[in-house]
Amino acid sequence: MDKLLFKDLNLSSEVINAIEDMGFKTTTEIQFKAIPLIKKGLDVIGKSQTGTGKTVAFGIPCVEAIDTKVKKGVQALILCPTRELAVQACEEINKIAKYKPNIKTADIYGGASIERQISKLKSANIVVGTPGRVMDHMRRRTLKLDNLKMIVLDEADEMLSMGFREDIETILTVTPLERQTILFSATMPSEILALTRKFQNNPQMVEVNRNQHTVSNISQCYYNVPMGRKMDALNLLLKFYNPKLSMIFCNTKKMVDDITDYLTKHKFSAQGLHGDMNQSQRTKVMNSFKSGKTNILVATDVAARGIDVNNIDYVINYDIPQNTEYYIHRIGRTGRAGKSGKAITICSGRHQSEIMSRLARLVKAKISLEEMPTIDEVLSKRYENELAEIKSNLSGPINDKYMQMASSLQKEGYPSEKIIAALLCMHFGEFNLDIDEVKSIKNSSAAKSVSYKKIIINIGRTKRVAPNHIVGAITESTVLSGKDIGKIEIFDDKTIVCVPEHALDDTIKQMKNCKICGTPTVTKIYKSKSPFDNSSSSKRNSSQNRTYNKGKRKRK
Repeated sequence: MDKLLFKDLNLSSEVINAIEDMGFKTTTEIQFKAIPLIKKGLDVIGKSQTGTGKTVAFGIPCVEAIDTKVKKGVQALILCPTRELAVQACEEINKIAKYKPNIKTADIYGGASIERQISKLKSANIVVGTPGRVMDHMRRRTLKLDNLKMIVLDEADEMLSMGFREDIETILTVTPLERQTILFSATMPSEILALTRKFQNNPQMVEVNRNQHTVSNISQCYYNVPMGRKMDALNLLLKFYNPKLSMIFCNTKKMVDDITDYLTKHKFSAQGLHGDMNQSQRTKVMNSFKSGKTNILVATDVAARGIDVNNIDYVINYDIPQNTEYYIHRIGRTGRAGKSGKAITICSGRHQSEIMSRLARLVKAKISLEEMPTIDEVLSKRYENELAEIKSNLSGPINDKYMQMASSLQKEGYPSEKIIAALLCMHFGEFNLDIDEVKSIKNSSAAKSVSYKKIIINIGRTKRVAPNHIVGAITESTVLSGKDIGKIEIFDDKTIVCVPEHALDDTIKQMKNCKICGTPTVTKIYKSKSPFDNSSSSKRNSSQNRTYNKGKRKRK
């Protein structure tokens, strides 16, 4: 049993009515497990992913615990890692307390007016804030915790990773010993366990089925494309799926900026979010995304913490997440509030493909490998989407002025079909793609009858190049697998490689600007008189050149 009705949790009628107004009748797993324990006054450790309803899980008992007869003093403090999460948690608690008289909240965080926060704190009995700003108010004596009954650490692992450990320990140290301490975390690293041992009293562990949320409503897949074509692959996938609201995850701030610039140049409505942005920039980006003015948000894992938007239909991992927990956090942004969602990961090469296979086993989910859509498939999907949009508009009222305009054009002799086509072009743009096709990497074995041609790369033994470096560079940059590659000859300052004739031109094109052992290289078709054959180093010591064939090495 993983669900209960909220009315079966022995809650006040005011909270029950507020929860119903929020559209909730049944609990999530974390809610029905945690709420009764917290209401009993026990210390609780909740291991739960984003999107499982943990804000309500601690928000309900928090509201129920407030004694409104006490006129002054903060009775509950909730610590969050980011401004966005603090704001959202405060909003959620205000909804829960809708019918509870005299419950006052204050959200406090950096980058906002401290005077306005001080004014709120004078009457607040529930405070939600980031550790740094909470410490700031404590130093100013504008936040006093003498009457504190409950403290909640939300996203505790993220707060520690952001460097808030010292602040958190200071806050916990100065609060009353008899307080109730609630901790929620997606992961349980040693630092979290150290906190629980030091500051919690016989805590009760609550752990939800981490796969339940991520798998039930989310379709998961990945694409394997050449390393140099990942952005083009992203372009095609966005045009193929045409998401209404999507998030793209990257591992670095620079990649967030690069992808945002790329998408903007290709006329997508995209904005980036990362840690180097100031609070006003973050707020502007988030407001634009939540309102739908921007439909693609590109973000790092840390920057995305606390984002709670229910209508995200696609999550795209441009970079493979650094661990399983990050993957679960990312894809948990979609498939919320009972809606379906899709999670897509873009891989490059055999190694990353193997990571996805391991990831599927770890999260106990099916993550299917799919073929990149062709240009024709993308255009066909676009045709269907645009036709559906037109039909939808035709079913509704149309402004009389536009009807008059259409009639006027017909009277002037313009054919109806041409008028419609011209208007469609104005609305949707030219019906073509400004990008070449991106082919998926296939793990196909080279047949014995395959004809080979030679390519030459201007790097060799003097740069400490080995066969595995050459094979790795080719398989990461092209659609070829290791089994497709034939004989490899490594010289002092060049390498000659046999590749299937049918893939020759694509290999030359995709190996452009490829780095091998950190050195930029040039790849060309090998001819009897190669452009790299003029150097003296390649002529001398020719007896030492080595040939590698299907993994076996011999002196030449």
